Amino acid sequence: MALSRVAVRKVGKRFGQHRALANVDVELAAGEVCALLGPNGAGKSTLLGILSTLVRPSSGDVSYHEGDAARGSDDRLRSEIGLLAHASLCYGELTAVENLEFFAGLYGIADPTARAHALLDQVGLDAKARERPARTYSRGMMQRLALARALVADPSLLLLDEPFTGLDRGGALSLGKRLGQARAEGVIVLVVTHDLEAIAEVTDHVVVLRRGQVAHAEKKRGFSYPELRDLYHRHAD
Repeated sequence: MALSRVAVRKVGKRFGQHRALANVDVELAAGEVCALLGPNGAGKSTLLGILSTLVRPSSGDVSYHEGDAARGSDDRLRSEIGLLAHASLCYGELTAVENLEFFAGLYGIADPTARAHALLDQVGLDAKARERPARTYSRGMMQRLALARALVADPSLLLLDEPFTGLDRGGALSLGKRLGQARAEGVIVLVVTHDLEAIAEVTDHVVVLRRGQVAHAEKKRGFSYPELRDLYHRHAD
């Protein structure tokens, strides 16, 4: 069963003397796109790391739920999480197809090659590019491959850190539509981005972090670009 919600309760994180997060409360629900906004250094990437289970909080806890039942943090949970981080997490010497075949194999997908090509079609990486080593890719091409890697296991929790970086306008619009599709499929989507225009209209939930704390949180079906811009400037600046 897919994840239905994720609850963050009083989460804090320290790196030595530096406080990255303090008393963060957030609840993410299936079928919603949450935009996680804030200035550089606000703690956004740290929170994504904690939600992905790759970073342990210093205090508080994160609970993952299927319906009303809480899930433990194990390999099966991690297979439900798709992460697009600042690093692509792809292998430069492998082609796009080989990268995705490798990750699909790790998840036990029956036909890794078919899955690889289907995902590359989704993210718009053309046929010639997908047979070249990933180290030859432009920033935008690598971003498309990294997004495909995050989608390999058909996750029910999708965590995206600046996914529009390096994409042209067409690619950004295509990704925005893909997020809307994920929302319709009942996926929990959390997006860290400064590209408010690209995320507008598909966003149902806005969380603004400032100095490691939640400065504002609001839910509404579909935020316009002016609304997102206003929320950012009122609470993040």
